[in-house]
Amino acid sequence: MTIRIAMWSGPRNISTAMMRSFGARSDTAVSDEPFLGAYLKASGERQPMADEIVATMDCDFHSVLGSVGGEADRPIWYQKHMPHHMVGAVSIADMPNHRHAFLIRTPERVAASYAAKNRLERPEVLGYGTMRRYFEMEAERTGRPPAVVDSDDVLADPAGTLAALCAALDIPFTDEMLSWERGPHREDGIWGAHWYASVNASTTFAPPPKTMPQLSAEHHAIAEACRADYEALYRHRLVA
Repeated sequence: MTIRIAMWSGPRNISTAMMRSFGARSDTAVSDEPFLGAYLKASGERQPMADEIVATMDCDFHSVLGSVGGEADRPIWYQKHMPHHMVGAVSIADMPNHRHAFLIRTPERVAASYAAKNRLERPEVLGYGTMRRYFEMEAERTGRPPAVVDSDDVLADPAGTLAALCAALDIPFTDEMLSWERGPHREDGIWGAHWYASVNASTTFAPPPKTMPQLSAEHHAIAEACRADYEALYRHRLVA
């Protein structure tokens, strides 16, 4: 039976690098934001390549839920999910047969990176509130906090942090996770042409950034609106 891992992350984290890392495992299949088409169709959110994404993806939330709950052709199935995509009639509560984990990043870095690629007008698109709610729902369901990793920890110590994550997910760690092939990967969504330039140029995790970005007053306010949710998740983060 397939081990399904749902990794929940806001946008402009290292979520694609994490997908690359798990995809480098010989025992793991990966999926890239399977609910994105349904989210764009339901919300009308205008973002780069929105029309092409809606035209080429399954845009029914229940149908996508059925797909991600199926079996993969490898023992482990790593699914990259964005909590802010879940605006339909399904949620983490409908995925009890997944092993859930949460990837977080300090709000200033997320806000700056998102604003460099798309309009940033409200904190909800960064996903922190939904991610905290999902964390609490899963903790209540299982009786223990699900795995949380912070991107700065992953970048500072990839092997140690990934080993801790794998232990929490009850799968073995492998050094395969520390590098991957340069360029686009066949599992990438078509939106990778707009968003994935940095990770496509990489073969491993980058060093952690040394300074905080400078934000406009508007984007600073958005980052601050996410602070409490980020800090609530950060208190549960895994350390190597």
